[in-house]
Amino acid sequence: MMSDELPTLDVRPTDRERIPPGQSQTRKWPVLHYGRVPVVNPDTWRFEFRGLCAAPNSYTLKDVQEFPRQITRCDMHCVTRWSRLDNDFEGVSVQHLLRLAEPLPEATHVMIFADGDFTTNLPLTDLDRPENVLAWKHDGIDLTPDHGWPMRLVVPHLYLWKSAKWVRGFEFMNADAPGFWEQNGYHMYGDPWKEQRHSKVDLSQWMINAFRSKSKE
Repeated sequence: MMSDELPTLDVRPTDRERIPPGQSQTRKWPVLHYGRVPVVNPDTWRFEFRGLCAAPNSYTLKDVQEFPRQITRCDMHCVTRWSRLDNDFEGVSVQHLLRLAEPLPEATHVMIFADGDFTTNLPLTDLDRPENVLAWKHDGIDLTPDHGWPMRLVVPHLYLWKSAKWVRGFEFMNADAPGFWEQNGYHMYGDPWKEQRHSKVDLSQWMINAFRSKSKE
């Protein structure tokens, strides 16, 4: 199926301003990450379900890309205060993946894990939304490695760090736990409309700059 024939879910807001408080619009897509871009072998890449699910499993890249696809049309908002509007992300619906995994009734949260030992946490109810996708294309073009190729999570209603790059799986849990960025001072939830940027433990500007500078290595 061609991209222009895929079902498209448009979740751009129509009942409020498009840009959350404290954000500025950009037409570019800035690259921000900690450390080096992981080197990924698509032949050995796997996506896994772990933890409190009835169907733990592992899927190849080809497996995932053959699942039913959709396009999510959305805005994205980075915690570093830029917003990029009108994005089309193509990939497999996260809800399809959750149906495969069959989370157990006691599962309430999910740890998203990715290459480079990156992790981020989400309530299961926030992961289980129709617009969320495991994406490999942006605006009709394959993602570049610095934007998460071969696969990134897209969770449009939260700050962009929750849309983990280089994603490798879901671990289902019965309680919340901080991921990599949350352990380093970012908010446990990350609602851009509430400016939930950082936790109650304030990061110094030196620490923030240190994390940002790693993206240039």
